[in-house]
Amino acid sequence: MRALRRDAEENRRRILAAAGRLISDEGLGVGHNEIARAAGVAVGTVYRRFPDKAALVDALFTEHVERVVAAARAALLIEDAWQAIVEFLTTTVGMLADSRGLRELSAGSPHGEELARYTRAQVAPVVAQLVARGHAAGVLRPEVAKQDLALVPIMVGAVIDAARHIDPQLWRRALGIVLAGMRAGDQDPLPGSAPSGDEIARLLNGER
Repeated sequence: MRALRRDAEENRRRILAAAGRLISDEGLGVGHNEIARAAGVAVGTVYRRFPDKAALVDALFTEHVERVVAAARAALLIEDAWQAIVEFLTTTVGMLADSRGLRELSAGSPHGEELARYTRAQVAPVVAQLVARGHAAGVLRPEVAKQDLALVPIMVGAVIDAARHIDPQLWRRALGIVLAGMRAGDQDPLPGSAPSGDEIARLLNGER
């Protein structure tokens, strides 16, 4: 029985690894048959582990959120408060640049709302610490809130998609422009106010 459990866990890892590669390259439209072929398992095995696309996406993007949380915590260890924010956003936007599936999820996939809720619960408290450090050090504009950092991947994600066949690295310039606008200085005040958590969730879910 123990060997069967090990085999089942090995199959699960193979399925997730194959699905991660395919969805990263081809997007959320990848089907169970393609994933089974890439993982070297029967399609029935994929369905037993992940009965529908939502279950598979949940497993994959739970891992993604864990990587985002790890990036935020790693940034908190950077002494320079501004560089901590730069490193966190560069790392997390870079994850989007490397995965078509993540970009589709962030641009209004039906799975986006649930991911947004889970992301807020896991990531927001750590990001709040980054923002608080930036304000305390005087390097972040006082009106910038933690929700504004959640807007950055949405904004730069549009550049990632638009420029992917022209200059795949153009997102780095776009991110630099966004970061320059967030840094404390002599600029005019930002218009409007930071979006609420619910508004961020609606943006991620593609609501109008």
